[in-house]
Order: sequence, then structure tokens, then C-alpha cells
Amino acid sequence: MFKIPLYQPSLSGNERKYVNECLDSTWISSKGKFISEFEQHFAEYIGVGHAVAVCNGTVALHLAMLALGIAEPDEILVPTLTYVASVNAIAYTGATPVFVDSLESTWQMDPDDVRRKITPRSRAILAVHLYGHPCDMDDLVSIATEHGLFLIEDCAEAIGALYKSRHVGTFGDIATFSFFGNKTITTGEGGMVVTNDEALYDRAVHLKGQGLVNHREYWHDVVGYNYRMTNICAAIGLAQLERADEFIAKKRLLAQWYAEGLAGLPVLLHGEIGDVRHAYWMCCILVEHAGQRDPLRKALAEAGIETRSVFYPAHTMPMYSQRFQRHPVAEKLSCRGINLPSWPGLERSQVSNICETIRDFLKGN
Repeated sequence: MFKIPLYQPSLSGNERKYVNECLDSTWISSKGKFISEFEQHFAEYIGVGHAVAVCNGTVALHLAMLALGIAEPDEILVPTLTYVASVNAIAYTGATPVFVDSLESTWQMDPDDVRRKITPRSRAILAVHLYGHPCDMDDLVSIATEHGLFLIEDCAEAIGALYKSRHVGTFGDIATFSFFGNKTITTGEGGMVVTNDEALYDRAVHLKGQGLVNHREYWHDVVGYNYRMTNICAAIGLAQLERADEFIAKKRLLAQWYAEGLAGLPVLLHGEIGDVRHAYWMCCILVEHAGQRDPLRKALAEAGIETRSVFYPAHTMPMYSQRFQRHPVAEKLSCRGINLPSWPGLERSQVSNICETIRDFLKGN
């Protein structure tokens, strides 16, 4: 066990109260008042017309693509530097992921590389707001409009992130969020699909519930999916959403503490670039040389501090590496990046301890 874990959720709000309401009512599965309340309040929180609660963030992405009708032989432009679920959801539909490199400044997908990768088969851009920093949405919206492409936002790591004072998830045709146990707000496992398009909303609701029609009992007119969220998960989510602003403010404070504690060291904190609000799902650093990363992580682990490496680029993974590709920025970020402890209950003294351990390591290396 680590003295300072990478992440642990804060569950000291109304979670227990709302879950007990579910148990007392016996509405514990995919029907009950908390599902619609969570959907409604989540949509209001980010400023979007419709929200559909689902059982995890990966199926949220799959459902979004199904609602858009994405299938073989479509190509979907996606950053290679992302959690693999972003890419797997494309593969589930039979479409082909086309990998895009990152911007060194923000770590987000490079709009110029998006332009270079568009082909006649391109159908959508999947923008991933990596680690809570928004993508360049002005540029991506412009590219999507110019080329007649759908724009999907993967906001799994970015609840509360703002681009020009507007919540991520409100720029594209459809967007998704994750509520896994290490996300800024959690339902244990869960996700959300959001959109301003009523037709896409209707399609998502239809498909997530086994393709059941409204007008006829037990009649299904498409091959659907069981992607529904439970009332218990929604109850936890609603309680977490009540504290979302508190969690985001604390994460931004953690980033400030890390910036102060690491000042003057040869590491680069992943910070805000442009007119954005970084949600800091994870506070991340880059070391100067790839050879420093694993020894530094080992030194932190020996001090009881849990860390994680930045994601491997998806184009390097066996199932997506059939065609040799180079994405130099993403590769460089991946081999030099470290996720530091980033949970809301982290205290300043603990952050100081982490920074001091990094300082001591770098003095000797």
C-alpha cells in the first residue's frame, strides 16, 4: 500500500443518503428517480440540451458513434496519445482509427496533423481532452465544418474544463464523459453521452436500451445494447455532481501547489495554454530525458508515493501497429511523462513531500 496513492475518491457528501434511498425504495437497477435527475442536472451543469446516462465511459463512446451511424469503411481521426478506450470504441463499429500527433505545448491533438490525415473516407474527428486540458476547439470545429465531418468530444478526463469560458462537451455533435472511480466525479463505473441534437439523443436512448420501441411492449426494432446505468450508480453520481465545483477547485489548487514545489527544477508541469480552464484530472510532469522517468517513479514508489506513466501512444500497441507510423511528439510526451497524485483530499504537506522527493532524486541524477 502506498502512503500517498495516485487517486482516491471523496465520498463524504450525500452518496450514502441517496444510495440508501435506492435500497429503501428497491429501485436499484436501471429504473428510478436518480437516473433522470442525474441526467438533467448533468446537462444543466455543462450547458447542453440532452444527457444519457450509461454504464461506463467506453460504452458512452461506442453509443455516440452508433448514434452517428459510424461503421465500416469510415475513418475516424483520433489522437494517438489517449487512453486506449477512445480507439477501441472506434474499432467496435468497424471503422478505422486514423492516428493524429499531439501539440507539444498542450499535449492535445494537433489540428494541422488532422488536416493532413483527412481522406475521402474520413467521417468524424474524435477530440480527446487529455488529462483535463481542452483541445483547440475553434480550429477543430472549423476543420469539421469545412470538410463535412462529425465532431465527437471525449471528455472522460475533462469534466469542468472550459474552452473560452464554455464547457468542453458542448462544441461537437455529440460528446461523452466517464465516471470511473478515479475520475473527478465518480459513480464507481459509469458514463454519459451528451448532445444538443434531439435526433441523436433519441437514437442514443433507443440503442442503449436493447432497441426497445416506445409504443409496443417487448418489441425491439434494431439490434440494441444493454448500456444502461443503474439507479444506485446515478444516486452516487448526483451526490458527486453536487460537489463538482469543489473538486475542480481543489484539483486546480493542487496544480498550483505542484507548480510552487517544483519551481526551478528541470521538470515541466502540464499547465494551461490559451483561454482555457484546465480541470487537472491528473497533475502531470515531463522529465528532461526519457531515461529519468522510470528511475524517478521508482524513487517515488520507495517513498510510498504512487505514480503512473503517461499513456502509451495507441499506434504503438499490437492491435493498431500493423502499419508502421511515427508520431514524434506523442511518443516523446509518452516516454517522459508522469502522472502525480491528484485526488481532492490531498494535503499541502503531502504535495510538499512529493515535490521534495522529486527534488532529491534530480539532485543526484
